[in-house]
Amino acid sequence: MNETSGTGADHGREVVVVTGASAGLGRAIAREFARRNAALGLIARDCGRLDEAVREVKELGGDAIALPADVADAQAVEQAAAQAERRFGPIDVWINDAMTTVFAPVDEIKPEEFRRATEVTYLGTVWGTMAALRRMKPRNRGVIVQVGSALAYRSIPLQAPYCGAKHAIMGFTDSLRCELIHDRSRVRLTMVQMPALNTPQFDWCRSRLPRHPQPVAPIYNPEIGARAVYWAAHHRRREVHVGIMTVASILGHKIIPGLLDHYLGRTGYDAQQTRHPVRPDRPDNLERPVPGDFGAHGGFDRRSSSRSPELWLSTHRAASLALSVAGIGMAVLGFRYLGRRREFGD
Repeated sequence: MNETSGTGADHGREVVVVTGASAGLGRAIAREFARRNAALGLIARDCGRLDEAVREVKELGGDAIALPADVADAQAVEQAAAQAERRFGPIDVWINDAMTTVFAPVDEIKPEEFRRATEVTYLGTVWGTMAALRRMKPRNRGVIVQVGSALAYRSIPLQAPYCGAKHAIMGFTDSLRCELIHDRSRVRLTMVQMPALNTPQFDWCRSRLPRHPQPVAPIYNPEIGARAVYWAAHHRRREVHVGIMTVASILGHKIIPGLLDHYLGRTGYDAQQTRHPVRPDRPDNLERPVPGDFGAHGGFDRRSSSRSPELWLSTHRAASLALSVAGIGMAVLGFRYLGRRREFGD
């Protein structure tokens, strides 16, 4: 992890910082930007995985620096941001992705566990955003991407620390967006609401469930989320919704929240557990990283999709509108045709 001098201006690369970059969605995001020749500052706790991520980025055509830091430490995040700019020059895009959680009923979660999950997932996003703003606002340019979740709108049982943090991120982001508008700042803020993703978090999250945690179907591979983040970083969109269940969850919570409460109370426990018991010696990453290079994917490849029609429709609004108009037109013609057949007794 030797640092060399250089600036973004020297090589014309887009300069991007990603938190939680050593595994899961963050690792997939790093790969997505690397394919576009970006210079990446990769923030995570595990030095070994960061070195592997740096190697991958360079093999894919980008450049990268490993920035070992715990995002719950505001000073460490600030130092990582400074180090990224010393290496590559001004940061163009900052992506807040780091998270950790505890799978358990609320009354089985210890206060220090709740605090830790909140400090990483919520405050880590706040500290990352503030580090980015200190650099972007004086330059009057830059993009901050918050990795959100359908659970930022519709909470589910057994994930109160994560759901609470994602709700908080959305509230924080909306407040900051208003301030940027007031300041007439050209710094752009966007949030990408993710569906259930096949990442290693289910293999290393702290859990008090009797069976192995799993994402709630339908499950998507992390490359879907990475493509959405890349798109959001380069298009003016307040939010991007990924996956059919994200859209359904947001709409459902607005229309029938009470019904969803009862439905999730009945189904949410089993839906988030496989049939396999959890090993009693299972390591978790709440306090410290789990050793090993986990890559981007979790253990649900056979049940995961690498396609999301909803993301395509979300990122191709003109085509979506054209398809909608065409569909309405075909329906109108169909009804007219049926009406004429009845009129003439066909």
